[in-house]
Amino acid sequence: MNLLNNITFNNPELFLLLILPLVHALWHFFSQKNTKNVLSFSNITLFSSKKIIKERLRHLPYLLQILSICLIITSLARPQTNTSWEESKTEGIDIIISMDISGSMLAQDLKPNRLDASKKIATDFIKQRKNDRIGLVIFSGRSFTQCPLTTDKKSVVNLFNDIKYGMIDDGRTAIGDGLGTALNRLKGSKTKSKIVILLTDGENTTGKISPLTAADIAASDSMNVKVYTIGVGTKGMARSPVAIDFNGNFVYDYVEVKIDEQTLTEIANKTGGRYFRATNNESLKGIYNTIDELETSEIESVRFNTTTEKFYLFSLSALGVFLLSFILKITYFRGIN
Repeated sequence: MNLLNNITFNNPELFLLLILPLVHALWHFFSQKNTKNVLSFSNITLFSSKKIIKERLRHLPYLLQILSICLIITSLARPQTNTSWEESKTEGIDIIISMDISGSMLAQDLKPNRLDASKKIATDFIKQRKNDRIGLVIFSGRSFTQCPLTTDKKSVVNLFNDIKYGMIDDGRTAIGDGLGTALNRLKGSKTKSKIVILLTDGENTTGKISPLTAADIAASDSMNVKVYTIGVGTKGMARSPVAIDFNGNFVYDYVEVKIDEQTLTEIANKTGGRYFRATNNESLKGIYNTIDELETSEIESVRFNTTTEKFYLFSLSALGVFLLSFILKITYFRGIN
């Protein structure tokens, strides 16, 4: 049944020839009705009740001949089956997310705070990047690799969820080191597209390398890394931790939000990326969605088609039906005129 469903015909116009055997069959039966039935039998035993079936099937050889002609016409219409398949080659992107985890990331202008909101939205982004290798760098007063490049999204997400304030010495922000460490993780990458998503809520105040020097390295021919920078924080004042009380809890107060947007914009421009400002959860989510749309994996598809001729099935069937008709006519139905 599946074979018949998959068959197409290269010359379907030849099916018009089916009119000829059908017209002849109509003429045959019409003429039979208008002639007196005269049967000749070789002996009188043919009139027994067992021969009634033979009388009823007397047109069978003729019908088989008509069927064989129809099968020949079907064969001439060139029945074919088409098999197609597609081979896809996917080349993913190497992505390093470099995230600031300094104390100011606990500010509550994003909910519940900048750090937790950034983690949640970034993990949603990671889960969407099925064909890419993703790594994670965190920085504050210094930087280190939380997760090297990997295609194991579950591991990346788990390590992302493990990030918390205090993992790194706080007090200053080394944006240049955060970018530099991310670039080190991309060394030796053979993918055509390499990007860094650099997220911070402050200004560069320490580090072994300046942010713009790191940007020059990213833009060099040997690296060719595109950097998307994200400044996280509302405009104006934000409720932020300013001290720790005797019980070890943060004391919050409203503090002016200071983000070095000029430097972040220059980093992005030098490397062919873009700078974004996230003032709330929705805008941060929209930024990741934009990056997701801008950085798509390269998928190369090659489609193959094979055509197999099936005319022989109908030709052999026609021959078999015709031989059956001939054999019946000279044997079982030989006495019928």
